[in-house]
Amino acid sequence: MKHFVLTATATLLLGTAAMAQETRTFDVSLPLGAESHQAVGVLKFGEELERLSEGRLTIRPHYDNALGAEREVVEGMGFGLIDMGITSTGPMGGFTPEFLLFDLPYIFSDHAHAQAFLDSEYGDQLASAIETAAGVKILAWMENGFRHETNSVRPINEIGDLKGIKHRTQESSVQVDTWTALGTNASPMAWTEVFTALQQGVMESQENPIPTIYDVRFYEVQDYLTISQHVYSPAPLMIGAQLFGSLSEADQAIMLEAAELALPVQREASLALEEKYIDELQELGMEVTRPDLAPFREAVAPVIDKWKDQVGADLVDAALNFEPASN
Repeated sequence: MKHFVLTATATLLLGTAAMAQETRTFDVSLPLGAESHQAVGVLKFGEELERLSEGRLTIRPHYDNALGAEREVVEGMGFGLIDMGITSTGPMGGFTPEFLLFDLPYIFSDHAHAQAFLDSEYGDQLASAIETAAGVKILAWMENGFRHETNSVRPINEIGDLKGIKHRTQESSVQVDTWTALGTNASPMAWTEVFTALQQGVMESQENPIPTIYDVRFYEVQDYLTISQHVYSPAPLMIGAQLFGSLSEADQAIMLEAAELALPVQREASLALEEKYIDELQELGMEVTRPDLAPFREAVAPVIDKWKDQVGADLVDAALNFEPASN
């Protein structure tokens, strides 16, 4: 009997060691292309994952929504059909209302404010909510950045210049309310239809982070860029929660460390590309305006009041009033 116990223990240890040494390639979905700020973060994550695992764990990126639209990717990770993905938070409010926070206008004042909030216990709270609701685990709060308005009608020097413009929003009632409050004729539209709609004049305006505006070549169908900075858009790097749970503790730790190392690199790239691409968009013919945003904030205050309770009043107040720790 003693010999059997020793043999069983040895077998268990060998099995655990074999599990820890598993070799695996993770398919990762990205909405944007290989030169995007999203790709910078995902590729850095893959580099660190391979280094820390001594080559056992690698990634295979799939660009430009090749594995499906963002909501499909989130659902796919939850069902175990897609390994990993980086997406905007746009579709996540459909899984849990806390994520509608990122649809609300003028909640975050700058990058430091938004990033510190997400790196605090509130980011952990949001990650727990989406893991419960959708079965995905957030590895790192990477970012798309602040969103800005573009249009083909006229430069926006003041809020009144938005009046009557046909504006595309994401498929979000919060965003429709926001852009209606700002004076546009706002309509939701799927992402895959936007470029063609702008090209054909069905829509005249859209909003996105600067690197996305450049990456998708909106300058080909939009003449004016407004630095409106109305919404901060995270781009969380996620993995299916069941898949993450199936990994050994050692490999879970490697994955979390790789994401932690990639996070500042991605955020720095997002900021650098925003500055670079504003200049390049001007060179490509877009007229850039920087209106006083105080009237914009005043106009959308009722939208925050309307949605505050559904999102979670405490969470909204925490985000609005959050103060990053001083260095």
